[in-house]
Formats: sequence, C-alpha cells, structure tokens
Amino acid sequence: MIVEALYPLLTERHLVSPLWGGQRLAEWLALPEPRPSQLGETWQVYDTNIILNGPLAGQTLAQVTQRAGALLVGTRTIERYGADFPLLAKFIDANDKLSVQVHPDDAYAHTHEAATGFHGKTEAWYILQAAPGADIIYGLTRPSSRAEFATAVQTETLEPLLQRIPVSAGDVIFVPAGTVHAINAGIVLFEIQQKSDLTYRVYDYGRRDARTGQLRELHLEKALDVMSFAPAPRSKMVPVPFGSAACLLLVACPYFALERWQIAERQALQTDPASFEILTVIEGQGCITWGDGTLTFKRGDSLVLPATLGAYTLQNEQVPTDLCLLRVYVPDIERDLVAPLRHQGLDDARIAQVVSRT
Repeated sequence: MIVEALYPLLTERHLVSPLWGGQRLAEWLALPEPRPSQLGETWQVYDTNIILNGPLAGQTLAQVTQRAGALLVGTRTIERYGADFPLLAKFIDANDKLSVQVHPDDAYAHTHEAATGFHGKTEAWYILQAAPGADIIYGLTRPSSRAEFATAVQTETLEPLLQRIPVSAGDVIFVPAGTVHAINAGIVLFEIQQKSDLTYRVYDYGRRDARTGQLRELHLEKALDVMSFAPAPRSKMVPVPFGSAACLLLVACPYFALERWQIAERQALQTDPASFEILTVIEGQGCITWGDGTLTFKRGDSLVLPATLGAYTLQNEQVPTDLCLLRVYVPDIERDLVAPLRHQGLDDARIAQVVSRT
C-alpha cells in the first residue's frame, strides 16, 4: 500500500526566530502577514516536518520514513542510517552575527549525545544574498591548542584567533564537523546538513537571552572536545559543471551532494534507488511531472522525492526567466561523483576542490 502512495512530498516549513534573525527571508519567501519580526531560519525538510500534499498529508516525514524505509530514503540511506531521514535542509537569514560555534562528528554525537537521536553535523552553505563587506568566521588564523583557545574565550581575546572570509552571492562554503565557524550579519543562505541540532556555542559577544535576560549558554568543554585547533584546509568550494549544461555540482561529501540546476524550459531526470532527493526552488516557479502525477512549486518550496520515484520531468513555468533549484542526495562518492568527474577530464586536485571524501 505504501508503495502506491509514494510520490513527491511537499513539506511544511518550520519557522525559527532567534535573536539574530531578520525580515529579508520572510519577504523573499513571500510569507503571509503577519510575518515574524526576527525570522532567522526556516527548516524546509526535517524529519518532524508535516507533509502537505497527497494521500500522506498530515503525516511527518519521520512517520513515512519508518513505514516506507528504503522505498522512500533509498537502499544506501537504509544501510547507513536505518529507517531514519538523515538530512536537514534550511534557509538562514543572519540579520546579526551568529554565535561562534562548532559541531561534533558522528562518533562523538552517537557516543556522547545518543539520547538526542542526532547524528554529527557536517554542513554546507550556498550564499543567496550577501551585503557589501559581508563575511563569515571559518576556522583559525593559525595553529592553536585546547588551553590557548579556552583562555582566549575566558579572557575575551578570541576574535584575533578567528579567520574571517569575505563572501558574496553564489559562494559555496563546506563546513565539516569540528570546524569553528559563524555566519555574520548581512547574509541569507541555503544550508544542507546532517540531521542534527547539536551546536556547541563557544563565544557569543556577551549577548543575553531576550526572554530570560541571562547570558546565553556556552558549551565550551564539549566544543573543546570536538573542534580542530589547526587552520581549516579550505573554505570556499569551486563548483564544476556536472553531466549537463544545466547542472553545477556545488559541493559533495559522504553525507550529501548539492547541485544547482538552472532550467530554461524542461529537464528530464531520474531518482536513484539508493537515495532520496531534496529539491528546493531558489528562483522562479515550475512543476514536476512523474508517472501520471503533476505538482506545481514556487520559490522557497522544498520537495522530497522518493528513491523509487524513477523518471521525472521539471518544467519551467516562468519563461523567459530560468527555473533555478538546488538538488540534494546521498551519494556514493566514487561511483556517483569521482568517476564521472574523471570521465569529464578533471584531475584529482580539481575534484578535491568540490568533493570531500570525509
């Protein structure tokens, strides 16, 4: 019965209003009034999000994953994670700077945070908007140590240790678990990450919680346990055309691959039985057609495509404006990415600028 019910799933976004949020994201998404005054994140695809369309409407993504298993998330996902939807896709609007933070890897999360049900947190950002002079914090300016870093936090002398990198629209930032980082003011982005809300805050500029008036909690000891004290080997990825003139591979790692598709008219695609897909529209509007079904979508919508969906077609409905969307899946690094890129003529050094094997 569940096999017959599977189709592209439109998920209801979850709105998050932290103290650093703004109003640009609500406007960009054309949210109805009254809009949140400090909208910082929209969780587009997450396992507790409710499905809005079709026979499965009203159920959560987690509930459908438990029932459908590999038919929804794919054989590769089941082998790695069991019947668990393993990714979280979101938009972020940083009206003010976020805290300096770091995330654990799978080994630490599954050992020390097992009760949460979360994985580690490797993530990637696609910058949608960036104010003039906008930057991010990414890794350290020089090698440090646990003791030195802890002292710098406690004496409020941390900032000279933190590397700042200018960003602009179109930049792609890969943030492996263990990398100290922060999104600074003036940036709107799309983030794809492992399913996790494990954030260890190490520095927060002395800000206080708006409700309690207390200094926001830091998680220094856990952060020191998981962070890298060496300068990060890279920050910005170097995207590459991939397979089709309409596709740009933005970043890939064992947890996810992120592609940008720019579609002038129509594009025929196909899911892989090994992985689900997430499609998120960042410009224009269109429709997806599969079997005997059709679903329309617009900027800001996210769809989950079952691994067993098979052939589907994306149609642009705003010609002459292109339909632009981000496509995410769980890859086999060597088969799905490295081998095709080598076939395109890229050497290993160039491939490493867009694909991380860890």
